[in-house]
Amino acid sequence: MAEYLTKSAARNIFYGGSFFFLAVFTGLTIHTHFYMVNVATDESTLTESVVRGKHVWERHSCINCHSLLGEGAYFAPELGNVWIRYGGNQSPEGARAGLKAWMRAQPTGVQGRRQMPQFNLSEQELDDLIDFLEWSSRINTLGWPPGIAG
Repeated sequence: MAEYLTKSAARNIFYGGSFFFLAVFTGLTIHTHFYMVNVATDESTLTESVVRGKHVWERHSCINCHSLLGEGAYFAPELGNVWIRYGGNQSPEGARAGLKAWMRAQPTGVQGRRQMPQFNLSEQELDDLIDFLEWSSRINTLGWPPGIAG
């Protein structure tokens, strides 16, 4: 038995490994697409206010400071579960009022704390943004973020 790798054996390992990992990558891509389209996101709950809230989120570049389901900056708290942190599962109206009050009170002026700018959102924009945050909290993220704290 030879103690070295022949050119043909190296070529076969290279092509075989490349094909194997291409097949695994393709399978995982298809699985992810199927999961996201059919399981994770319930499109039947997408309302006009949720879509408008997403536009408010994008227009004010909230993702430059906050993360949403792990995507975005980590300067400010994660907002994928802010609805739950404010008690939206137990008291939706209480959570809505709390979130509105928090956004209206910014910046708080507390020394040594990061401050959210005041965007002067209208009542409709606040409602839409909160609807978007509520909707995003219902996405099946398979346990992300791992903790309830932002």
